[in-house]
Amino acid sequence: MKQAKRIFITDCEGPITKNDNAFELVSHFIPEGEKFFTQISRYDDVLADIVRREGYKAGDTLKLVVPFLKAYGVNNKKMSDFSSQNTSIIPNARDLLQFVKAGMPSFIVSTSYEHYIRALCSVLRFPFENTYCTRLNIDAYPLSTGEREELMQFRREICEMPLLEIPEEATSLQAFSEKERQTIGRLDEIFWERIRQMKAGAMLREVNPIGGFEKANSVMDVVKKIRADLSDVMYVGDSITDVQCFRLVKDGGGLTVSFNGNAYAVRAASIALLSNNALVVAIIADVFNRLGIDAVFHLISNWRYEALEKFEVSPNLQTKLRTVFTDELPRASEITASNMKELSRESGAFRKLVRGEKVGKLG
Repeated sequence: MKQAKRIFITDCEGPITKNDNAFELVSHFIPEGEKFFTQISRYDDVLADIVRREGYKAGDTLKLVVPFLKAYGVNNKKMSDFSSQNTSIIPNARDLLQFVKAGMPSFIVSTSYEHYIRALCSVLRFPFENTYCTRLNIDAYPLSTGEREELMQFRREICEMPLLEIPEEATSLQAFSEKERQTIGRLDEIFWERIRQMKAGAMLREVNPIGGFEKANSVMDVVKKIRADLSDVMYVGDSITDVQCFRLVKDGGGLTVSFNGNAYAVRAASIALLSNNALVVAIIADVFNRLGIDAVFHLISNWRYEALEKFEVSPNLQTKLRTVFTDELPRASEITASNMKELSRESGAFRKLVRGEKVGKLG
């Protein structure tokens, strides 16, 4: 019987790098950028996960901030130079990608701007043509002095707003305080009435971040290109932008892995990995590629070094793993209804340790 052609697809920021490139760009080029981006990111979570605004998807933060980057003088060269100079790779991520690429078709599906993904592919020796990311030619958008000043004023106003706090398991705006609902309403007005009517509003209309359903569409595009099935896909992600990919692949019988994921990711994936090293993903990919999804769950239920030998995991991978984790393997668990909350807390805390407190808190 011919073995199915497995496919490896991973998000970038989280499973492969410690960066949140958009957050870092905004923090570097825009005054009070950390607070500004954090507020917009939380507003993004509200629109995507709670309000479920029509036509809006998780990750559209990356188009909401573009007019402001433009207002503060950011161009394509600055984005490319900054990205090239500020890549932070998860240990052994290049080894992971080289290993899986040798054994099965491998792709990166990322919400990140293409400037960052091009820089990263150069570092990782990964083919850019095997990536999906947010296309942006920021130089193509003119900005008048008047609109620049108006955007700067909006930036100051947004930074003066109290940071939105999203109640756990909120399902409607009624879960928020009256003051927070007013903040959300004002953000709606700024983005969907004021900026959208400006010439700068073309950036909101035309920039299409690869998050949410666009990420899921990218996964389907890969499956069609390879002429495989969703059951042949292993998808690795870590955040709200991966939720629809997780649901798509899981419903199709494929393997979904949260790598240091936040609560959104853990709720949607099948397996949770907590590790500061990417080699553990290579172990799962090796078993999935050779033996299929049932073998992966069997391995996870017997998660120890002896089981790696039983499942004939690549000796080279085992040796590398033992040099990193001398005593025991990093945390790996099947996600169930009974352990989901605990895993969400543990994974979220570990995520902050690996990627830093500021990035780790983002959706």
